Amino acid sequence: MEILIVVLIGILFSVATYLILTKSLFRVVLGTVLISHGAHLLILTMGGLGVGSAPLLGEEASSYTDPLPQALILTAIVISFGMTALLLVMTYRTYKVHQTDDLDKLRGRSDE
Repeated sequence: MEILIVVLIGILFSVATYLILTKSLFRVVLGTVLISHGAHLLILTMGGLGVGSAPLLGEEASSYTDPLPQALILTAIVISFGMTALLLVMTYRTYKVHQTDDLDKLRGRSDE
């Protein structure tokens, strides 16, 4: 199971890197979203993919799953959602003002 998740993480990071290196501002935002999802899966995989155990440790529990990766991922999901919303609003506003999302055209001229 871990091998499949690691391959999925690799695919997510590869596609995200490709999207971030493009000229379109919207694709850069999508690449940022994919990298954050890849990081979430990486944290979850590094914490161990325990199956059938609750994230609680009781006196009579024989096994448990570490709740720290799940708490970190939940916090990271909230932060990445807010960051994605901010980036989408900034992208939309940039497109409305400049009528383009091409990063080369948004860079401007050297004499400005």
